[in-house]
Amino acid sequence: MPAARDLLLDAAFTALGTRPWSGVRMVDVAAAAGVSRQTLYNEFGSKDGLARALVRREAESFLAGVDRSLAEAAERRPEDPGACLAALAEWTLRAARTNPLVRAALTGCRGDRLPAQAAPAVPAPRTAAAPGPRSAPSPGALLERMCAGVVAVVGGAERDAERVRTACEAAVRMTLSYVVAPGPSDAEAGERVAGVARELLGG
Repeated sequence: MPAARDLLLDAAFTALGTRPWSGVRMVDVAAAAGVSRQTLYNEFGSKDGLARALVRREAESFLAGVDRSLAEAAERRPEDPGACLAALAEWTLRAARTNPLVRAALTGCRGDRLPAQAAPAVPAPRTAAAPGPRSAPSPGALLERMCAGVVAVVGGAERDAERVRTACEAAVRMTLSYVVAPGPSDAEAGERVAGVARELLGG
């Protein structure tokens, strides 16, 4: 059975699908998770703490998908770095379209429906049950993490490290532009990103 923390995060995510974050009540989240309101406060400290944990979880899940898509593409077509960038682009666009918290984390644009991404002015005391709050990655940090993942997969001794880094960053930034202004399809966007990466990498 999932831990109380996971149940609470699932309940908060579900609630966010039907109402804005300002309308999500802690008592309702606790009830939906089947735990007491005190357990909810023990885990997250406050509604802001719950929001940070929820956004962080979705961002971390997105990054796990980034790693998975890159690894799968590299295994299928190890000779074609562009295929890795296409897979990354398609995963990113699909995740951003289906998960508003991922889209917000990637773009920094939250709107009124989503929880704000703000660290507390004074860190809460850390306890075993409720570790101190950590903010979710910023858009810039997510970009850096995505770039590092791509470089690790497509780089190699036979390629110039700086050229690989530049090509990967350009491809990731192009991918993020499709998050903001979608193309006709994820697959077409992926192929365009792959084409740019192949040109920059020289093959």
